[in-house]
Amino acid sequence: MTKLQTREIPLPDDFVSYPEARKNAFLKLKKLKEEGRNVIGIFCAYTPYEIIDAAGAVPVSLCAVGEENIPFAETDLPKNLCPLIKASYGIAIKDRCPFFYFSDMIMGETTCDGKKKMYELMDRKLKHTHVFNLPNSQNAAFAEEMWRQEVVNAARDIEDFFGVEITEDKLKKAIKLRNRERKAMMDFFETGKLKPSPISGYEMVSVSSSNDYAFDLEKKIAFLEKRTGELKDLYETQLKGKPSRPRIIVTGCPSHGVIDKLIRRIEDLGADIVCFDSCNGAKEKRDTVDENMDPYTAIAQKYLRINCSVMSPNEGRYKVLGELIDDYQADGVIELVLVACHTFAIEAASIKEFVTKEKNIPYLEITTDYSASDQGQIDTRLGAFIEMLE
Repeated sequence: MTKLQTREIPLPDDFVSYPEARKNAFLKLKKLKEEGRNVIGIFCAYTPYEIIDAAGAVPVSLCAVGEENIPFAETDLPKNLCPLIKASYGIAIKDRCPFFYFSDMIMGETTCDGKKKMYELMDRKLKHTHVFNLPNSQNAAFAEEMWRQEVVNAARDIEDFFGVEITEDKLKKAIKLRNRERKAMMDFFETGKLKPSPISGYEMVSVSSSNDYAFDLEKKIAFLEKRTGELKDLYETQLKGKPSRPRIIVTGCPSHGVIDKLIRRIEDLGADIVCFDSCNGAKEKRDTVDENMDPYTAIAQKYLRINCSVMSPNEGRYKVLGELIDDYQADGVIELVLVACHTFAIEAASIKEFVTKEKNIPYLEITTDYSASDQGQIDTRLGAFIEMLE
């Protein structure tokens, strides 16, 4: 193997890693609870933030990482289940997640049969859990109407559970603020379009995931705008005109559970991750809610456009991925599939065909879990793939 190209991509002086952000957020959330705020734990990008915001509650992403939490889940859940589901349930059932502890209720969604049944157990054994029933297709005649009713049902459940009122004015205000946050996040992500990229994929996924624990949206927006400006300055003053390493788009399952195992290793081995086409990347952020129509309809339309592999057919994913490959000048695509995630695993074959035959760039599928047992094998495959790109 030839020597792979390396370079140090600087992190900001005040950079906070994903694990550090979670720890710091524990005390922040405790303070909010002491001030009387209601907290709703969420798991998925399909959960509309706006109805939670409009209820005056705090949305918090629940822990779904850590191999050490999986054995606790396997007392109730089968071993041959996605590690994200088992880690989520294990950490909840053993009360090892302060975010779950502080949550008054939980909101889930039917993105897969495993999660659907896990939420059933949570509701029965742990806390009140509201489950959004997703339509199977974005294109079905009834899909938008069904999904809008699901959003309304969730809002009514929140109102009844907390004894609050979600008004149209509150919803519209929440929509505007969340749209501002989405724009700030997309401006941050899109610094990866610069060549060479001034931002590492490790920083992208860390900041994206960590921002789930930034409960003050105005501060979150200010941070993103400041960091985006710093990255653009870095490109103009130090990187512009310099050679670029192989440029990778990571697609597939959420990657926050394998940040060090996969994301950091891709970059340590000589490539730049310039974009994440996943739930902890730009998938939910690239699209805004229409501010000039009925808020429930607008929210339903926006969230229904998320191109998750649970949708069948899922043509939007191919369209968006093709645009990302062009816009980010990608040299290759790496797909992350978590073990037993059937929808992404099945869709991987057609994604490979699309990437290699229609976009004419290399593709690599990595199927893994949260353990370290396959790290050596993954490193070997990543190294060979990146070397081929060079």
